Amino acid sequence: MSDKPLLVLASGSPRRLALLAQVGITPDRLMPADVDETPARRELPRKLAQRLARIKAEVARVRLEGSTPQQADRPVLVLAADTVVSVGRRILPKPETRDEAEDCLALLSGRTHRVYTGLCLVSEDGTRERLVETRVRFKRLAEADIEAYLGSGEWRGKAGGYAIQGIAGSFVTNLAGSYSSVVGLPLYETLALLAGDGYPVRANWQEG
Repeated sequence: MSDKPLLVLASGSPRRLALLAQVGITPDRLMPADVDETPARRELPRKLAQRLARIKAEVARVRLEGSTPQQADRPVLVLAADTVVSVGRRILPKPETRDEAEDCLALLSGRTHRVYTGLCLVSEDGTRERLVETRVRFKRLAEADIEAYLGSGEWRGKAGGYAIQGIAGSFVTNLAGSYSSVVGLPLYETLALLAGDGYPVRANWQEG
């Protein structure tokens, strides 16, 4: 019998999986939670990130309970995250069209914006949450920058219309906060939550 918690990630994001792999963690199950991400009326960006992370974790937990029990002898941890990009109180979308992405880039050009990532971890002991805020400044984007970036398709489905770990990293002139949070999962806070609920975060750090 293993007492290592069963780790369920309420996401199918390749970026979040890569970040966890970077620190030696592989979720036991992926359970993406498809939820309505429309902001409530007058909802602040930070509150949206927290709310969506919480909803995703709860949806995954309910789905897990309704599925065929597996390894019931192990405690279960459900981890969820959501990232929101904002300029002031304006929440930027996760664009699916070129026009949406172009609007995002035009707004971010030459300005500082904020990236909020909400974290939620659900266990038998309850729900624990964190919110990470990072400030990112973009250079002033030339029309050629925007056109070329739109042509890359890298923006599709990304909060704020860009992926900092890709081409858009060349747009960043200053970052104050957590780089991994902007990618989609703040590693320091994630590992602190997991360790606090008994997950062996250092188990795979030994050479060989």
